[in-house]
Amino acid sequence: MLNVIRISLTLIALIATASSQEDPQLGSARVVFQTNYGDIEFGFYPSVAPQTVDHIFKLVRLGCYNTNHFFRVDKGFVAQVADVVGGRSAPMNEVQRVEAEKTVIGEFSDVKHVRGILSMGRYSDPNSAASSFSILLGDAPHLDGQYAVFGKVTKGDETLRKLEGLPTRKEGIFVMPTERITIHSSYYYALKALYILFF
Repeated sequence: MLNVIRISLTLIALIATASSQEDPQLGSARVVFQTNYGDIEFGFYPSVAPQTVDHIFKLVRLGCYNTNHFFRVDKGFVAQVADVVGGRSAPMNEVQRVEAEKTVIGEFSDVKHVRGILSMGRYSDPNSAASSFSILLGDAPHLDGQYAVFGKVTKGDETLRKLEGLPTRKEGIFVMPTERITIHSSYYYALKALYILFF
């Protein structure tokens, strides 16, 4: 009987571990990007990528993503937000620019790249992630452990489907929309406090 209990507890622990790796707990903060095709809301994984979450959340609070855009939409793969330095249509102030030019270390994890996941863009240097990130539009196991997952979409899949239906063009390795998909504004709130700030 004791052996059965031990085996059961071991199985429960293994299942819990696997579950936490596949779908870690979201923090209470939510961010909303308001685009010309609808809103996209996402939450963060502070236990998975704390430095990345802090950095992206600070960029949001500073309004850095406002007037930026999705420069890449590859149906079934990713919708990628441009780096805010160079991606915005509005000029940046000095505080925004200083923060946007910072990079974060590659916080790679066991969390899988599946639809709705947020994953940092970077160059060949694993510690070169700055402000560009992708929203996964499908499963991409070849990215697992190579790019830092830091959150997931909580609302707005219908907006993502609209983006996937837009006409695109191929430019080098990228599939890009033929028209600009603008992030007009952004705001954030905490689920518990329901405290909303608009930019």
